[in-house]
Amino acid sequence: MKTHLIPLLLLLSCFSCSKSEKIDQKSIKREVDLIVDNWHKDVANSNFDAYFNTMTNDAIYIGTDASENWTKKQFMAFSKPYFDKKQTWNFKPLERHVFISDDGKTVWFDELLDTWMHLCRGSGVLIKQGNDWKIKHYVLSVTVPNDSIKSVIEIKKNSDLKLIKN
Repeated sequence: MKTHLIPLLLLLSCFSCSKSEKIDQKSIKREVDLIVDNWHKDVANSNFDAYFNTMTNDAIYIGTDASENWTKKQFMAFSKPYFDKKQTWNFKPLERHVFISDDGKTVWFDELLDTWMHLCRGSGVLIKQGNDWKIKHYVLSVTVPNDSIKSVIEIKKNSDLKLIKN
């Protein structure tokens, strides 16, 4: 009878251990806010190394143009001339929502940004690598007011059709 209790006790101890390791969500959210804010500041200040060191080696950056789905290496090559000329972009977060996985090792967020394109939306995923958070995926989108969408569709129709046909 006692041998049947051992697996049960082991199972119960596993559940109690995982529940006792609470994730400090407020701390993670503050840390992620600071990382993403600094990432935006690094590009505004043309700090190429700091900007790209915040991203994982296999990061993806999706820009506003339908053709802009870049690996980190491709995005670095595209961006380098802008950084060299100190003609980078400046995105100022107006709001951000941060969400944390149950294990505390993955974070995703969305943000509203004030940019040279006016309001944009950004969204991203960060993963924990050792003690550091790194951006693994980022998507930038231009916002379009619902009342203006028909005009925007008309403006982009020809370029969209070229991509759809390929």
